[in-house]
Amino acid sequence: MHFTSESSADGVTQRRFTLDGVPGVLWQPDGPPPGGRPLVLLGHGGGQHKLVPGLVDRARRCVRELGCAAVALDAPGHGERPRSAQDERFATEIGELIAAGRPISAWVARHTAALAERAVPEWVAVLDALGGRAEGLGPVGYWGLSLGSAIGIPLAAAEPRVAVAVFGLTGHPSQTEAAERVGVPVEFLLQWDDELVLREGALALFGALGSREKTLHANPGGHLELPEPQLLSSERFLARHLGRVE
Repeated sequence: MHFTSESSADGVTQRRFTLDGVPGVLWQPDGPPPGGRPLVLLGHGGGQHKLVPGLVDRARRCVRELGCAAVALDAPGHGERPRSAQDERFATEIGELIAAGRPISAWVARHTAALAERAVPEWVAVLDALGGRAEGLGPVGYWGLSLGSAIGIPLAAAEPRVAVAVFGLTGHPSQTEAAERVGVPVEFLLQWDDELVLREGALALFGALGSREKTLHANPGGHLELPEPQLLSSERFLARHLGRVE
């Protein structure tokens, strides 16, 4: 893990890094990090990147409000990473579907699954790298919606270090097998009027999750209209399972 820049504001240190060519960002409290601090992995949505404002705000709240560290990566074909012709088509089609109010196409679903297959080993490598640092890893949580969930569900199914997760705004039959292997506590967010994700698909995916502790939080509105109180609820859910650090 090679750190390329560092900045600090309001008690939060932000450090950009690359790991095997994958760009990411690590947020931590200012000062020497104590051993075993909880870590939240943040997955961004389709067509976004690791420093999209909403994700940065969430990372900083994880540090200030929960006492956790947080880390985000550019998903394959996003942010600073090179884009293939298929990646360009994916970004264009997502924008067109949102504008037209239509559900994701079969091609977008297949490409999303291919992105997730590439991204999961990258997240595992980040956990390995952070776990090898002097301060070590505490309990690990995952927060990611839409594309972030498409990546996070197979990650949580395969990676035993992930202890709790917030998923949502997704639901496709291709995700069922991985969802059945998820056993950690999950809070699942659903927008009742989601124009991209069919309600029946999201409900079926929630039902497929193998977690003994799982809750469904449904709110009115479209894909991009998740209410702020729901975001705060998901933070409290993570804090309850990861432990708040003062």
